[in-house]
Amino acid sequence: MAHQDYVSRSSNKKNSPYKAKQSSGSPGDEAGIPLKVKLIGLFTLVAIVVFGYFLWSIKDNQPADNTTKKNTSVKKMASAELPEPPKEKWTYVDGLKSKQVEVGEYEVKQAGPYAMQCGSFRSQKQAEVLKANVAFNGIGSKIHKVTGKSGIWYKVVLGPYARKRLAEKDKHKLKSNNIHYCQILLWK
Repeated sequence: MAHQDYVSRSSNKKNSPYKAKQSSGSPGDEAGIPLKVKLIGLFTLVAIVVFGYFLWSIKDNQPADNTTKKNTSVKKMASAELPEPPKEKWTYVDGLKSKQVEVGEYEVKQAGPYAMQCGSFRSQKQAEVLKANVAFNGIGSKIHKVTGKSGIWYKVVLGPYARKRLAEKDKHKLKSNNIHYCQILLWK
């Protein structure tokens, strides 16, 4: 079967959206400037010319006598003495000048060394897996075997840290590597 060109066979060739419209050059044609735009442009041009003529016509006018009388009265008022400023009713400004700051003496108590516990498991194998994951982040840890009321627990502990800030730094490093639930405690 032969291929057919359906676009070129259309029966309505005058209103085809694929062909460009021809301009006849008449004043009401769509290709020319619309009448509304021409009228707006003409009105704007006339308004600019009238405004320019108005400014040119008033450039040589002298001010009226009323304004000169006002100017002399303003000059007389400016030469008169100004009244004294009012006294301040607030006394806090003077109080601040003579205020003494009391310095309290106190001692900073250090809570002691800190430890970070990252997990507590029933089986030693799970504790060793967490210890290996912590070691992959470049932080050393230990496993403590603790016997409690509910049985034996294996705790993964990091530290001791001299300051809490150092423990927080390692905690954030572990969090960024998906090791969550670490708690900072006092070293016992």
